Amino acid sequence: MIGIVVVSHSPRLAHAAVDLALEMVGANGPAIAIAAGAGEGVTGTDAFKVAEAIAEVSSPEGVLVMMDLGSAVMSAEMALEFSDDPDLPVRLSSAPFVEGLMAAVVRAAGGATLDEVESEARGALRAKQSHLGDEDPAGLPVDSGPAAEHTIEVVLLNPDGLHARPVSMLVTAISAFEATVTVANLRTGKPPVPANSPTALLTVGARKGDTISVAAAGRQALEALEAVSDLVGTGFGELENTSARAPVSALSGSQPEAPPSSVAPSSGPLGVSPGLAVGPIVRMQEPVDEPGAAVTLSGREREAAVERIVAASASVALALRDRAARVSGAARGILEATALMAADPGLIDAAVDRVTGQGHTPERAVWAAVGEVASAFREQGGLLAERIPDLHDVRNRIVSELLGRPAPGLPDRVEPYVLVARDLAPADTALIDPSVCRAIVTVEGGPTSHTAILARALGLPAVVAARDAMDLPEGSVVIVDGTTGEIVVDPTDDQVARAEEQVSREVAFDGTGLTGDGHRVQLLANVASPDSVAAAIEAKAEGVGLFRTEFCFLDHAEAPGLDEQVAAYRRVFAAFPGKKVTIRTLDAGADKPLAFVTAADEVNPALGIRGYRTAWRRPELLDTQLRAIATAAAAENADVGVMAPMIATVDEAVEFAARCAAHGLHNVGVMIETPAAAVTAGPILDRVDFASLGTNDLAQYTMAADRLMGELALLNDPWQPAVLRMIREACQAGMAAGKPVGVCGEAAADPMLAAILVGLGATSLSMSPRALGGVAEFLRGVTVAQCRDAAVAAVAAAGAGAARSAAAVLLQSARV
Repeated sequence: MIGIVVVSHSPRLAHAAVDLALEMVGANGPAIAIAAGAGEGVTGTDAFKVAEAIAEVSSPEGVLVMMDLGSAVMSAEMALEFSDDPDLPVRLSSAPFVEGLMAAVVRAAGGATLDEVESEARGALRAKQSHLGDEDPAGLPVDSGPAAEHTIEVVLLNPDGLHARPVSMLVTAISAFEATVTVANLRTGKPPVPANSPTALLTVGARKGDTISVAAAGRQALEALEAVSDLVGTGFGELENTSARAPVSALSGSQPEAPPSSVAPSSGPLGVSPGLAVGPIVRMQEPVDEPGAAVTLSGREREAAVERIVAASASVALALRDRAARVSGAARGILEATALMAADPGLIDAAVDRVTGQGHTPERAVWAAVGEVASAFREQGGLLAERIPDLHDVRNRIVSELLGRPAPGLPDRVEPYVLVARDLAPADTALIDPSVCRAIVTVEGGPTSHTAILARALGLPAVVAARDAMDLPEGSVVIVDGTTGEIVVDPTDDQVARAEEQVSREVAFDGTGLTGDGHRVQLLANVASPDSVAAAIEAKAEGVGLFRTEFCFLDHAEAPGLDEQVAAYRRVFAAFPGKKVTIRTLDAGADKPLAFVTAADEVNPALGIRGYRTAWRRPELLDTQLRAIATAAAAENADVGVMAPMIATVDEAVEFAARCAAHGLHNVGVMIETPAAAVTAGPILDRVDFASLGTNDLAQYTMAADRLMGELALLNDPWQPAVLRMIREACQAGMAAGKPVGVCGEAAADPMLAAILVGLGATSLSMSPRALGGVAEFLRGVTVAQCRDAAVAAVAAAGAGAARSAAAVLLQSARV
């Protein structure tokens, strides 16, 4: 590779720029030497330092010298006169310092020649100029860089689309190739954005099921596109984690606040991570205040301000990466994504433009630049809006660095406490010590926020959307119930004793689901793939209530063959000898599109060809799958049942049962996910052996609310009385027919709602394995009669909040 020399007036700026560039290539980059400053603590440049740096990285392929401004150019020119090797090819580049260095490092890492690397560096601004439609001083269009040579269109399969983690994976993957890549969302029709900018990619607003167009030009354009296709095709590694996601309910904290005249539904504190905790409150310090407007900076001051922004953002990104290196799992991924956000060239450039163009102070420029991106996120809504706290965390850290203040962070405590905050950034949540912090309470946030995700990963009780939490006195003792969302302030000694006794009991499932009076309720696990079986076994699940088969299809350009399916199904069946395993046939369509089954141009895919209806279009796919299930079941000893998703009519149930019988499958059921199936459950169950309620879709169709839209999440709450009535209809039909009706939606993972489902007549509950212990413990604390009384009260309530409250009064008092 060629060598690269970085000449700058400021050592901090030089090191920050190099750190930023090396982030793109890791340990595989070229040799880089820094010649910065004119002496200890002196801003400037030194020709002798530049000459030494050139000698340090000299290579037969040549040396590229990147310079920031002014005297750096003269020092570099003078350094060439001191060279001991007149034949060494050295090129002084006029490329932009930060962008050019990043481009040069990436291109050099791929083994490009000195001419190619220097050319790439000089063209580093093309993507930004093209995107902004800039023109040169002569009024002619600026060269927008190479035109796209190759384009692919891919459908996003992962549950939440292009959120922070997939975006960071895309940026990292693409940076390994010599290619200029852009991404556009075909659903929105907005212009493409550069794929090396995390914040730009996040504003694409690409959701699950959206088709994105990825265009690439350059020497490794095809390789870059292949990398993108692989990431998208595997769902960014998130497809097998669908069952672990929080149930969609009461997302009051995840939405922008409605104006006073709004009639949008609201709710109180929301439990997002189950468990009980007792401790004194410690409040998180409020974030830095918005910097005020200041006197416009002079031209000379602006140069120094730009250096400070670049250095501060690099310092924050480095600190976040250091934190990420000390943790693992979800915490590490989120911190790495936040670090990418802090080092995002698009965000830095936006702040720099405010300094150079408008004379803003560095801290004011950063605040305003982040504000624009946050506004774009807020317009997109849903999960993207929930990433705004991450942006604000980056903003607060960079501004604190610029002001010389300590970075925002957790309180330094050794005694147990309950953490109360307006919201928690991932960098904070990821480093919480669960042996000291007993619970988390936030004013903002929702079930899919990073606070909720990481609290569940840490096993900490958590409550979000507690609007008045910051008004709670510091040091006052509280009891926090992460299941119900209840916060008891200044509890009595008796309440504390009972809570601590409950906390001290280890919640574990013994493998038999029972109410307190011995009523049998099978507690099963939802399994997304063979790889997720271990968690179900470890949790002592009584079997599998929902074995999703989409994993076998989603990463294929065409349907998998018979042998591949048999092998996959056998792995799950073999893990549960003698136990119940209910396998669901392919549930494609809507938020799980498949190119070889579903049409990309469906106007309303949620009401289109999905679930069992895909057999209308491709009947051979269902027949092959049923044959594979029958073959796998015959080879193992599990008690296998097979059910079809999205059944809406009696005729569909009859047809599916006949198809199963033709392949020797005789334990046949259906998913009840539509109001039509719920109200006709009686005649449907006359034709099949069992039914299972999919509460997510049942809520969506009952409430006419897209379950992927964050703004409608409150309507998709399974506690809505209308949804509970649909569940009651189906369960009563099952009791009348003497056939089992279970619940396999994640609503079953809510312990109190699980009791309501039992009261409505559900014979089994299937959920993510980690929820089994809490649900089992709750059910053992109540009788089936109490469950039925609470179910009657919940169904009769006027809304979801009232249903919860009515159930809590009856069930919690019963447990006490």
